[in-house]
Amino acid sequence: MNKRILVAPLNWGLGHATRSIPIINALIENKFTPVIASDGVALELLKKEFPDLEHIELPAYNVTYAKNRHFFKLKLLQHSPKLLKAIKAEKKEVKEIVETKNIHGIISDNRLGVYNKLVPSVFMTHQLQVLSGNTTWISTKLHLKIIKHFNECWVPDNKGFQNLSGKLGHTDTKDIAVKFIGPLSRFTKKDCAIKNDIMVLLSGPEPQRTMLEEKLLLELKFYPGTVLFVKGVVEKEQIIEKRGNMILYNFMTSDLLETSLNESKLIISRSGYTTIMDLAKLGKQAFFIPTPGQFEQEYLAERLDKQKLVPSCKQEDFTLKALEKTSSYKGLSDFEYEINYKKLFSLFKTE
Repeated sequence: MNKRILVAPLNWGLGHATRSIPIINALIENKFTPVIASDGVALELLKKEFPDLEHIELPAYNVTYAKNRHFFKLKLLQHSPKLLKAIKAEKKEVKEIVETKNIHGIISDNRLGVYNKLVPSVFMTHQLQVLSGNTTWISTKLHLKIIKHFNECWVPDNKGFQNLSGKLGHTDTKDIAVKFIGPLSRFTKKDCAIKNDIMVLLSGPEPQRTMLEEKLLLELKFYPGTVLFVKGVVEKEQIIEKRGNMILYNFMTSDLLETSLNESKLIISRSGYTTIMDLAKLGKQAFFIPTPGQFEQEYLAERLDKQKLVPSCKQEDFTLKALEKTSSYKGLSDFEYEINYKKLFSLFKTE
């Protein structure tokens, strides 16, 4: 019988769920049986991608962003008692899942309570250093303390100088078993005719996702070219709407999204790490608008801007004129890194 591996991505936008897709596919190819566990839109997306697999709903963290970037950290602090309660409930739920669902291993993408001492447990993150302004030292220390509960920590990036995560994924962690597994993406680069001058790809927690959607719809109304607009709202039915020069989708599943990205000249999106990995794999020109107050996205956008790879701006500063900067930037490119999944999954072969 195939060994059953619990794959549990965090429900924080769609990035953690989408970067779990190549992991789930690789598990299947290597004769494991993935069991998917998450909540909210992350779980809904993975149900659509893998309808034949078993799906389990975990306790929701229910973290939302502040409307004002200056209250981002305060809002997270206010949520912390609720978050700790959810993590405790998650640990209890996972214990029961391991005991009753015949689970042989765990891969948690940033779900802090999804581990169990009875089976090999992996924590996947690109943030060995958790940026939080003047409290970065304590947020990093707390995060590393949690990672120690896991057998291994997989960082989806290259170890060397040429990497995507910068100081987020490259810090001193001598007492943690860290493996750099290379950038993860569910997509393949294809030679396609360009059909969309701009493609907007939204994701992330509310209310900031909606705020950016409204801002971009207003600005792009005056754009002379073709715009494909994906809102990143996962619902039961796919909704397609034509509005002037724009075609709007509420969401896309992987195959259509891969085709649409390949057929688009410029991508406008958040500077989430999963999006950066995807666009690097596809070698795309992009423009980033980091989520206000999210230190990680602000750092990644600033880093790529300084490297003259991808321009960016603050959400409130975005105008059509800002897109003119893209012509003098290189765009992202693939590292052509092949992940050795057989070696990676050897952890789960131990008895």
